[in-house]
Amino acid sequence: MRYTGKVVGGLIGMFLGPLGAALGVLLGHQVDEHLDRQELPPPGPEELAAIGERFFRATFRVMGYLAKADGRVSEQEISAARAVMSELRLDPARVGQAIDCFTQGKDSGFDLAAELAGLARVCSGRPDLLRVFIEIQVRAALSGNNLDGPVRPLVNRMAGRLGVSPFELAQIEAVLRIRGGAFHYSAAGAKPRVSAGEKLEQAYKVLEVAPGDSDQEIVKAYRRQLSRHHPDKLKANGLPESMIEHAKQRTQQIIEAYELIKERRGI
Repeated sequence: MRYTGKVVGGLIGMFLGPLGAALGVLLGHQVDEHLDRQELPPPGPEELAAIGERFFRATFRVMGYLAKADGRVSEQEISAARAVMSELRLDPARVGQAIDCFTQGKDSGFDLAAELAGLARVCSGRPDLLRVFIEIQVRAALSGNNLDGPVRPLVNRMAGRLGVSPFELAQIEAVLRIRGGAFHYSAAGAKPRVSAGEKLEQAYKVLEVAPGDSDQEIVKAYRRQLSRHHPDKLKANGLPESMIEHAKQRTQQIIEAYELIKERRGI
């Protein structure tokens, strides 16, 4: 994973003040991602399998660690983890493995730093995979305890170690908090009714754009989000088959958001 762009962008931006430094880091992060993708060799079958297995086990180990962050694992947090397993449509064997990993993460001897370092190593040059990892952690944490207590700062630090910027993390949380659409993850409770205005507002959040953006910017954002979450692309980079359902649901949400905005704007 590259950091040169972030460092150089931040230093240059410092001449424009704190805001300039933040924008410089964000732009540098995008440059790093672009260069990583350009230099990434196509993985072979064995490498894909290794990436997928590491990703799967890290997902549920870290989920268990976050659930135990306040000293105990609540019934709601267990239900949230079970909901993730269910909505990913894991088969019985994979569910058993996921539960074992979740239990390992709850253990007092679990080394979070080593787990994240191992994940970052096998996913080097694959930032979209690491973003999916953070999405799943935020998804479970929101349903489990609403990111309260020590969980939020832990997630913030995790995201930083995996190259997910604070801006990206805020966007991930905003999208995952959207209720009532195709991307509805909750351990319990019915979907609330959402007004037409709220749906449109949510659609803009899903595409990470603003209502004042041009049609051209909307189309570019749609294509960018679709590319980032496309199941085939993520699978080709090592996302395990058991996690593809997450990518499919995110892709469906992006398509629905774009269709709504396109209809309202007459694009």
